[in-house]
Amino acid sequence: VQLQASGGGSVQSGGSLRLSCTASGFNVDDYPIGWFRQAPGKEREGVSCVSRSDGTTFYADSVKGRFSVSVDNIKNTVYLQMNNLKEEDTANYQCVRGTLYGRCRDGWDWWGKGTLVTVSS
Repeated sequence: VQLQASGGGSVQSGGSLRLSCTASGFNVDDYPIGWFRQAPGKEREGVSCVSRSDGTTFYADSVKGRFSVSVDNIKNTVYLQMNNLKEEDTANYQCVRGTLYGRCRDGWDWWGKGTLVTVSS
């Protein structure tokens, strides 16, 4: 099992980035996939989640209306489109796998390495 996050970088406030989470060893349609972030000196925060099993998506209040999550089951990849980025979005972003046929609130069993997003004014 492997989860590889990519797409991070440096961007100015108001800009956009698209993060990718490419999975191997399992099918992203069968597991909830979540995005977490952690900024220096701050606690880890759940940002978004998508569950194909029950057709639900979740967004933290801090990103609602700016971020959107999508799944490409051909590429076995989950995307996090981030628009209107703010300095407070600066963090290391990780994608995580939930439980088989589970829901976003059922917990996580595999964590991938992160990708760094830096937003400057």
